[in-house]
Amino acid sequence: MSPRPILKTTKSSPVIEGAGVNLHRAFGFGDTSQFDPFLLLDDFRNNDPKDYIKGFPWHPHRGIETITYILKGTVEHADSLGNKGELSDGDIQWMTAGSGILHQEMPKGNQLGQMHGFQLWANLPSNLKMTNPNYQDIKGNDIQNLFDDDGSIIKVMAGEYKGCKGPVLGIATKPQYLDVYLPPNLIKNIPVSTYRNCFAYIFEGSGNFDYASKPKGIKIEKSYNNHDFNITDQSGERTLITFDTGDEVKVKSGNDGIRFLLISGVPVQEPVAWHGPIVMNTQQELIDAIDQLNNGTFIK
Repeated sequence: MSPRPILKTTKSSPVIEGAGVNLHRAFGFGDTSQFDPFLLLDDFRNNDPKDYIKGFPWHPHRGIETITYILKGTVEHADSLGNKGELSDGDIQWMTAGSGILHQEMPKGNQLGQMHGFQLWANLPSNLKMTNPNYQDIKGNDIQNLFDDDGSIIKVMAGEYKGCKGPVLGIATKPQYLDVYLPPNLIKNIPVSTYRNCFAYIFEGSGNFDYASKPKGIKIEKSYNNHDFNITDQSGERTLITFDTGDEVKVKSGNDGIRFLLISGVPVQEPVAWHGPIVMNTQQELIDAIDQLNNGTFIK
């Protein structure tokens, strides 16, 4: 097995989106070629309702898929096709916007006012940009947790891990979406297909992922070379780690354990024309989409 070297380690940045939701953006709205087929990852984590309660009122999407994963709290959603629902602790929604949809997402939090979740955007290849919109709404109880003998817990939302298959099916980019918990001071090897782009996002605890030599010619924004695993060598909460090629991710958890998302997918490798929540392949397709949005023909 070949551990994936670290390309870059960065902290997520605070941004305000929707009608005034305070969140942290791990990546998005820049050069996302290292994350292809993924375009954006937001971490919305607040304990004060005023920081999220205004939510994300009606807005369009076309040409992408949005993946919402809720850890704490509830989010009510509705769309222009008449679909309505609620996501709560542990639930995931994989929405294929395809040819176009208008929807809204309104966070409500839990009884303590806590709200925590993630939204990931995935690109669609050109032959699926104008496919019919579709939802996969999956309750947390229907997502299998794999309890390993070493004390680790891996929740498989999409893809496969050790024979455990996630309930999200039929996605063109063959994603693997894992929620990984490791107890303190545990070394873990997690297989990842060599042909996928891969990243990890730490949201609890800390750990060290630097088990491989650095790729030549790559500038590493921050890396951890001392394998004594001192606390200064470890990546902590709200840290995004981008990996180079290899067939596994190797990590050692810190003294407080670690929990992170490990996400990979097959690159689309197509041009990206991007304006807000609309992602097409050419500028003309983007102009057409905006014209349709303005003249009322956006929804197909």
